[in-house]
This record gives sequence, structure tokens and C-alpha cells, in this order.
Amino acid sequence: MALVLYAGNTNKNGFKVLIAAEYSGVKIELVKNFEMGISNKTPEFLKMNPIGKVPVLQTPDGPIFESNAIARYVTHLKADNPLFGSSLIDYAHVEQWIDFATLEIDTNILRWFIPRIGFSVYLPPAEEATIAALKRALGALNTYLASNTYLVGHSATLADIILTCNLTLGFTRIMTKSFTSDFPHVERYFWTMVNLPNFRKILGDVKQAESVPPVQSAKKPSQAQEPAKPKATVEPKKVANNEVKKEAPKPKAEPAAEEEVAPKPKPKNPLDLLPPSKMILDEWKRLYSNTKTNFREVAIKGFWDMYDPEGYSLWFCDYKYNEENTVSYVTLNKVSGFLQRMDLARKYAFGKMLVIGSGPPFKVKGLWLFRGQQIPQFVIDECYDMELYEWQKVDITDEAQKERVNQMIEDHEPFEGEALLDSKCFK
Repeated sequence: MALVLYAGNTNKNGFKVLIAAEYSGVKIELVKNFEMGISNKTPEFLKMNPIGKVPVLQTPDGPIFESNAIARYVTHLKADNPLFGSSLIDYAHVEQWIDFATLEIDTNILRWFIPRIGFSVYLPPAEEATIAALKRALGALNTYLASNTYLVGHSATLADIILTCNLTLGFTRIMTKSFTSDFPHVERYFWTMVNLPNFRKILGDVKQAESVPPVQSAKKPSQAQEPAKPKATVEPKKVANNEVKKEAPKPKAEPAAEEEVAPKPKPKNPLDLLPPSKMILDEWKRLYSNTKTNFREVAIKGFWDMYDPEGYSLWFCDYKYNEENTVSYVTLNKVSGFLQRMDLARKYAFGKMLVIGSGPPFKVKGLWLFRGQQIPQFVIDECYDMELYEWQKVDITDEAQKERVNQMIEDHEPFEGEALLDSKCFK
């Protein structure tokens, strides 16, 4: 009996098994036309895995479910398989990294991705905690890969297969370049692995996600419609002499109204309804990005020449809980997460965030330019980070405040007497 794998042809957990089979010289037949939600609900499938999850491998000795277990089984089919390393300590390290790939990487990617596509409830605080946990794991992995090409030894092992397949979901669906660029050694590792022949044969061309999926409402099971009730048969009325009484002709029925109402046009953002401003935000962003020398003379001067105090407003922000900022990379990740969640305001805002201090606790301060005279309400409603900061409107008639704006835009160091750990720009 051949080994038969039950999974969709895009299932990353099925990919683990198929790549392990390529390395091990094991032939596996992938079931054709497998449809999630249909094929995995049949009585035959539920006998193999009672909870209906994929993948499942049918073997001569019976079925196996759980992808890591299947991948281990396939790997063991080849005696002294180098996918398990070359020694007992290598084997332990392979198992160590498999657990890491599952518990620290896969779990957090799924917890970030699944609520965004509507398969579970989306809770912003939960997402923030999940992203922080994922960044912590990727940071640790990045440090390890700075001096290692593979997870164990000097060639690919089962740990590399499982980790790469787990990362594939993240890289292709939710982890954009701006997110992964903080982990350059992880990036190098991932793109190296997916282009190895045995990986590429199964994965094909892998492309990185260009954007984070927008939040969708949780999907609800569709309600079955009640079957139409049969209409009662009406006997024609009779009158004297057994003649059938003719009824007056009924007016023609009006066409039934469409069940689905045409979608209403998307309401305009209130900021788009403001009077036109002489300041073109994109022109300022280009000037900021393209100025490499004489920054104060060119970019800062250009900013004030462009600035329209009637159409825009400037705001300082100070993080309320700086005493918690005791670990540098956690503080930097906190700021990066804030900027990522501000993406909804990119058309209407420009920002600078500074992380200040040569040692903990680090201070987080920012400068924001917003369209209009107030912080946009949709930003306050949608970006929960806003309440973590104290906000103060800049008085541009105050030369001290105006100079503070200049220093924050140009990353002046020292800033207010302290060293800059890092600065980040939202543009």
C-alpha cells in the first residue's frame, strides 16, 4: 500500500511532510481534489482523524495525524537519516528547534493572522501581545542565525523543514518587508531555505506579503433556510347550476424586490471634506526623504515654508509609562507596533518617534503632523496606542516649542540633554 497524504495542495503543514519525503527518498501520493470543509467531513476521513484536521497520512499500518508526527514518521523511514542530525545531541537539538518552531513561531503567526481574516474574534490588545511575542521569538532566532546557516549542523534537518514551512505562512500572508527587515538574519535564512531544490520543488515561487490583511468581522455559520411550505390547493367556488364563478382578474404582481440591497457608497473621510490646504503632504514627505545634507537649511526650512497652520496641526506626544521601558528591543518593538497600527492615517499624517536614553528606563517621545486642527477622531477610535501617550498641541508662536519641532524632525542629538537610542519616521 502506498503512503497517501490527505491535505490541500497549498497546506503548509502538508508541505512539511512532502519536503521531508523529498529528502528521504520516500514516495507519497497526495490525494487529488481534496476540499477543506467537504473532504475532511466525510465519515471515511473522520475515521482517520476524529476532529477532521489535516494533514493525515494513510500508511500500511494505519493513519497518522498531526503534521510534525507525520514528518517524523516519514523521516524515520530512511535509516540513519541526516535530517535527524549525526549524533544524539544533534537529534536533541533538532527536536528542540521543532518545538520552538511550533510553540514560538507557528502559534504566534496563527494568533496574529486568524483573527484578521475573520475566523476568530479580533481583539487589539491580544494582537499587540501576540506581535510582541512573535518579535521576541524572531529576535532570538535572528541572534542565533547571525552565526549559523542552518538550525543544526551544516545542512538542512527536519527542524529547518518545519520552521521554514511555519515561516512561509507568515512571510506570504502577514509579515511584510517592513516587519521582517528588523530580522535580517531570519530573512536571509528563509530565502535561502525556500530556494533549496527540495524546498522549491514543493513550495514553488514564494513571494512576500505586501500588506497586512485588514481586519474582518468574525465569520458566522450560515443559517439553513426553511424549506418552502407547499401552497394549499384552493377549490374553485361554485354557484347555482354547477357553474364555476369567474373571479375578477387580479392585477399583475409587481416584480419582486431584489433580496440584496446594492452596497452604499463608502462615506468620505471627514478630513477629505476640509477646505483645501496649501500644504501638500506628499511634497513634504518627498523633501524629507530626499534631503541627505544640510538638513536644517533644506528640509527644516522647506517644512516651515510649506506648513499651513490652518489646514494642519502639530502635536507632541510623550509615553505615559516610560518606567516600564527597561529593555531596549522591547521598547523599540513597542514603537514599531504603534507606527504599524497608524498605517490607517498615512494619507493624513507624518510622524517622528524618538527613543531616548543611553540606558533604561528609555523615554519615548514623538512629534506628529495631522490634517485638521485636532487629532483625527478615526485615529483615536481605531489606534488604541493613542491613549498610552500624553498629547500636547504645538504652539508655533512659541520659539522654544518650534525649535523642539526642528530637533525632533532632524533627529538632533543629544535631544534634551540625552542620547538617542533610535528614531523612527512615519511617512
